[in-house]
Amino acid sequence: MSTIITGVFQRHSDYKRLEIELEMAGFDNADYIVYITENHHDSPYMTSVQITNPEQENEVRKVFAENSVLKTYHIENMSISQASYATVKKYIDAKNKTEIHASPDLRFKGATEGMDSEVKF
Repeated sequence: MSTIITGVFQRHSDYKRLEIELEMAGFDNADYIVYITENHHDSPYMTSVQITNPEQENEVRKVFAENSVLKTYHIENMSISQASYATVKKYIDAKNKTEIHASPDLRFKGATEGMDSEVKF
């Protein structure tokens, strides 16, 4: 079975340019899906590309990086015909729930000795 690489892109990224670059990289129109909404200028969009070998994966990741990808997901055992928006979104949601996100840096203050004889009232 095939593998899908899905990228989530910034809203100001040009999906038409992404399509052209994917086709220049050797992918047919039937090898990828760009998921956009009617109001695509104001929201992020996703693109899924079907790959069959590691060289294609590297090429897709390179094209994604050049087009302001926010996050990339590797979905195994899925073909492009099975990669509906709802199916891919469910996979991404489940994957995000399992990741442990890094907590912000915490600063610990040492104990203070309180007021000493140098404090004057």
